[in-house]
Amino acid sequence: MSVSAVLPRLLIVEDDPGIRDYLQVGLRYEGFEVSTAPTAGEGLSRYAETGADLIILDVMLPGPDGYAFLRDLRQRAPVPVLMLTARDSVEDRIRGLEGGADDYLVKPFAFGELVARIRTVLRRTRPDIVELARYADLELNEGTREAFRRGRRLDLRPTTFNLLLFLTRHSERVLPKQVLLDAVWGQGFLGSDNVVELYVGYARRALGDPPLLHTLRGSGYLLQERR
Repeated sequence: MSVSAVLPRLLIVEDDPGIRDYLQVGLRYEGFEVSTAPTAGEGLSRYAETGADLIILDVMLPGPDGYAFLRDLRQRAPVPVLMLTARDSVEDRIRGLEGGADDYLVKPFAFGELVARIRTVLRRTRPDIVELARYADLELNEGTREAFRRGRRLDLRPTTFNLLLFLTRHSERVLPKQVLLDAVWGQGFLGSDNVVELYVGYARRALGDPPLLHTLRGSGYLLQERR
């Protein structure tokens, strides 16, 4: 399985149990260590107990809202905060950013965009966290955008790197073509899905032997070491 040298710690403060559980499962799947809290008070207590590298904060919390949580938090720690809200007015965004939020995402949002924003904020605010995705003899450093196999540096195009990074994070799992297309090229991609096969070919040639990236006809693609 793929692992990270350091698992960035996220705290989700969200009162809706469906959204909270969805984010927790999805972000753990993406390689984060995740804890949750349903209210501002419990969120502050959880942060005091376990800490976090980034907090995902819903604005519309019962009792003290997200803005109140942010005010209290900023008196204690400079931890980065990404705010989630259904309010999309300019005034609300300004209020959140001026209150100390590092980013602001309006619901509904694409999960892939949330993950991308989290990683962007962490790269900016926590450069000491080095994320390495490893599987077998393959290692990818997202910070430096470098990839190595058996110590040999791989010459990868940016999109090929993104594809291999996603495959490594989800190694030993069969990933359908559409999943790769959405994750690497985005859900709004209007080109042919044949682009996945093209870049899988690039990745396979870069990896060399023994084969690590496999095609399962009719099912998808699999990064797996076979002995």
